[in-house]
Amino acid sequence: MKTLKSLHHFIFILAVLGSTLTGRMTAQTFTVLHTFTNSPDGHPLNGGILLSGNVIYGTTGVGGAFGNGTVFSINSNSTDLTNLHSFTAYTNFTNNDGAWPVCVLVLSGNALFGTTFYGGSGGNGTVFRMNTDGTGFTNLHYFTATVSNTNSDGANPQTGLIISGNTLFGVANSGGSLGKGTIFAVNTDGTGFTNLHNFGAIPSDGFTPSTSLVVSNNVLYGTAAQGGSHSSGIIFSINTDGTGYKILYNFDTINFPTSLILSGNTLYGTAENGQFGGQKGSVYSFNLTNSAFTSLHDFTGPDGVQPYSLILAGRTLYGTTASGYNTNRGSIFSVNADGTGFNSLYAFSTTSGAKSTNSDGAYAIPQLAYGANTLYGMSTAGGLFGNGTLFSLLLPIAPPQVTITSAGTSVLLTWPTNATGFILEFATNLTAPTSWNTVSVAPVVINQQNVVTNSPSGPQIYYRLRQTSP
Repeated sequence: MKTLKSLHHFIFILAVLGSTLTGRMTAQTFTVLHTFTNSPDGHPLNGGILLSGNVIYGTTGVGGAFGNGTVFSINSNSTDLTNLHSFTAYTNFTNNDGAWPVCVLVLSGNALFGTTFYGGSGGNGTVFRMNTDGTGFTNLHYFTATVSNTNSDGANPQTGLIISGNTLFGVANSGGSLGKGTIFAVNTDGTGFTNLHNFGAIPSDGFTPSTSLVVSNNVLYGTAAQGGSHSSGIIFSINTDGTGYKILYNFDTINFPTSLILSGNTLYGTAENGQFGGQKGSVYSFNLTNSAFTSLHDFTGPDGVQPYSLILAGRTLYGTTASGYNTNRGSIFSVNADGTGFNSLYAFSTTSGAKSTNSDGAYAIPQLAYGANTLYGMSTAGGLFGNGTLFSLLLPIAPPQVTITSAGTSVLLTWPTNATGFILEFATNLTAPTSWNTVSVAPVVINQQNVVTNSPSGPQIYYRLRQTSP
């Protein structure tokens, strides 16, 4: 119970209450938005999806009209998928536009940017740009051919790009002067390609960069899956101009990092192999201010195995596991940013038959997206044709918390608009039987909050929200 003493009145507010003074949480709803058929719509591999407004943009690593993947869009409340681009067939891994786009796209204005793992004139992948309506496809950079796995620019990017100003930043899985991968930059018009760092160029450096970069204050942060002082990978930083490369953390028992996000001064990530017995994966945090590394959750098997995706909404981390849980087909989970409150939100169903089919999908490796209290993601297998699915998961709405502040001789009571079916009530005492009355002032909506201005009277007053419908 929170109290506020104001204007000689004692005003009490009760956290969200139902008829029995307890909150009720709405169950999550899982929906298959699209079932992939491989051709002509593609087959998801790694990568992930991007949500802009009510439109989802994504890539499929293989499949499509020529077998080398696609770029697609779909409305978040529709099942009508639009194939924006099918990557063409290759010969000895070379073609004109690239192949295997196993990346998360980045959006700037009406332009989408991404990478391909193979294809291009050198056969080692590309950086591409296209309009959101599918027009204007162009390659900004062709990664050059390698000799003994080495070249000048890198090879086989398998993560997405990030954009800062008019510059795209990314990592290449291999290639570079030592054959261990690179960090690169290129302008959004295709000019100014720069190799910022060759992995392996300093003692105990990591190699095989494994996650998309994140950026803050002209500093890039990322991970490498291998190398470092314990041979288990690293967290690194580098300035956007290529100076100041640093190893921030050497993974020990946790290795093969699979995702990385940044919030404030804290990096959050997942690792395919974790600390707990059996090495089943972890969610971790790394504080950039004091270099404190914290394992937030170590997977044990029944709660999932091999986490791959991670996003942050509010103070809650959401992610997926590639396998484990009760069906061994993976799951969707949540955990608070401080490591408390781990929950398994959804378990993908068992697959059957030679094509490993089911109704909902399996092995949700690609990166999630979040919007309007809903998670969106893809699975790499399962579905009616065994080629994966695009899905949404409407999250439970937690019991809303009412906030009370003074405003002259009145009080302002606010609660989130996404909590529907609640009415605001008041009482002058809590002596049984308590008489609750509806506050007659209708709420107004300001910044996605219901706001009621009320003028209390009497020595004390209690407020509560009562849920009248789901």
